[in-house]
Amino acid sequence: MAEILKGLPVANALTEKLIARCENLKSKNINPTLAILRVGERPDDISYENGILKRCDKIGIAVKKFVVTQEEILEHIEAINNDKNIHGCLMFRPLPDKNIDKKACEILLPEKDVDCMTEKSLASVFIGNETGYPPCTAEACIELLDFYGIEIEGKNIVVIGRSLVIGKPVSMILQNRNATITMCHSKTKKLPEISRNAEIIIAAIGKAGFVDSKFLSEEQTVIDVGINVNEEGKLCGDVKFDEAEKIVSKITPVPGGVGSVTTAVLAKHVIEAAERS
Repeated sequence: MAEILKGLPVANALTEKLIARCENLKSKNINPTLAILRVGERPDDISYENGILKRCDKIGIAVKKFVVTQEEILEHIEAINNDKNIHGCLMFRPLPDKNIDKKACEILLPEKDVDCMTEKSLASVFIGNETGYPPCTAEACIELLDFYGIEIEGKNIVVIGRSLVIGKPVSMILQNRNATITMCHSKTKKLPEISRNAEIIIAAIGKAGFVDSKFLSEEQTVIDVGINVNEEGKLCGDVKFDEAEKIVSKITPVPGGVGSVTTAVLAKHVIEAAERS
């Protein structure tokens, strides 16, 4: 049976380090502060927001929450850009109006974009500099691998999924760590065969149970980024966990895996933004 790579120990260890860094900033009269911008009352947004509030409170990060209309959001972003006491901004998106959504991403400063919503932040991930911040979920995958001592350098890694939220940025981060990456998607031919030859699989295709036993082999580490709801109304990942657990060496659960680390990574980005300021 596979070793289960739980996210909570990773998040807790990261949180403890962030508490010390936050206290150091406060000793210099810098109070790390996150602005949250939300349009509407979507249950999944509110659930994620509540997790962020709990994590920030534990670390000592101040949070300013703004529930606004689409018409107000650009004005609020400008105010956040100009407020030197706000170090990071999380905006729930996509917004219903695509034009406003695009404009919002264009005007948010990359140094305050703590979840990689802007093109400039994405560019920094691809270039490999530290102007912006990677998507929190993509970096959470890396934090999890590092915490459990899973070597990245030189490894053959298959990333299943090519979104700008996970697939593409996590591929670039892994390449910057000297891994050899094969980025696949639902149209990739011979995908199960390609996946079986990987040492690490990152499944981020957004389809429940897409990765089954045909994709897997012994000694693999499987990082399941998917968050789906199955026919029974239960949360599940992109990997058929019951099949994978019997084959691979290590695997993350859903829920309780990568997602558990994401809010801690967001908090880390806020602390880093405050330190850079």
